[in-house]
Amino acid sequence: MIGDRTLLDDWHAVARTGDVVRGQPSVARLLEEDLLLWRSPRGVEAWLDRCPHRGAKLSLGRIHGGRVVCPYHGLEYEADGRCVRVPAHPDRPPPGQARATRFRTTERYGLLWVCLGEPIRDVPPMPESDDKGYWVHVAGRYEISTSGYRAIENFLDLAHFPFVHPGLLGEASHPEVADYDVEVTSDGMVVDNARFWQPKPTNTIDLDGIDVSYRYHVPRPLTARLTKDIGLRSAGGDVKREAIMLTFAPIDEESGIGWVLLASNYDEQYGEEEIEAFTDLVIGQDLRIIESQRPKRLPIRGTDEFSLPADRASVHYRRWLRSLGVTYGTV
Repeated sequence: MIGDRTLLDDWHAVARTGDVVRGQPSVARLLEEDLLLWRSPRGVEAWLDRCPHRGAKLSLGRIHGGRVVCPYHGLEYEADGRCVRVPAHPDRPPPGQARATRFRTTERYGLLWVCLGEPIRDVPPMPESDDKGYWVHVAGRYEISTSGYRAIENFLDLAHFPFVHPGLLGEASHPEVADYDVEVTSDGMVVDNARFWQPKPTNTIDLDGIDVSYRYHVPRPLTARLTKDIGLRSAGGDVKREAIMLTFAPIDEESGIGWVLLASNYDEQYGEEEIEAFTDLVIGQDLRIIESQRPKRLPIRGTDEFSLPADRASVHYRRWLRSLGVTYGTV
């Protein structure tokens, strides 16, 4: 197991909650560990996908009677990880070391979260999930072939909008990035007072281009959330606002799964297909660029890359990662 406690002791999203169904084993890979995901009578379980007897993948077996049955020798494991039956020796109690390795799990925002270590705090916050005025949707799961820090840094970057997302989030005729504020607090990093001109500030409201107000919160090294104010109000006077969270679950130092959650207090009439199609379009444009970056691991200590004033968020992000002692996925 990796030695980076910052990541080990944090929560990572590994699946949609609906993808883990009773009676069927599922799999995931997180921080170079293969996981077995399954629903027991106790709830969702995440185990190391390895039988402690002879190392076979438990996910190749089956779920029967609320137990995991190993595909190799038929050993049966209860939801607490204990082996309770060895078919080759039905009259002998299983040895004490016959116990599956279990990890902590929780379900939030439509996602299953796993911590491989000792969580020191709750899952990353998304306040809109507790606000009845907002709907929250898992807008996509994306396999990303680069360091998660590259993906988060791109999420914080305004200057790429006109060139990577022309006609959607920016236009080459409006490339200017105005000054903005960055602050690191005990709750993470905050980017405030960021404004950028966008030709299509929302997927579902037709506007002829406006300045959009952005605020970013980075509560964890691999999770960032933005709130977007397009300057409009509902009939009741409420500000029309959306929030987008990107949380990255690293498979290894140079790849992982990016999960995008979208919350909005308007446009309820638009279905999941339209939301996911637009998200696929934007993320697809990003992937083409961020997967081309070299090195794939984020350089937080070297001087191989130079910075510009528009990169203030990136500079503070790298400095913050250094202060946290992050090493995994960086150079």
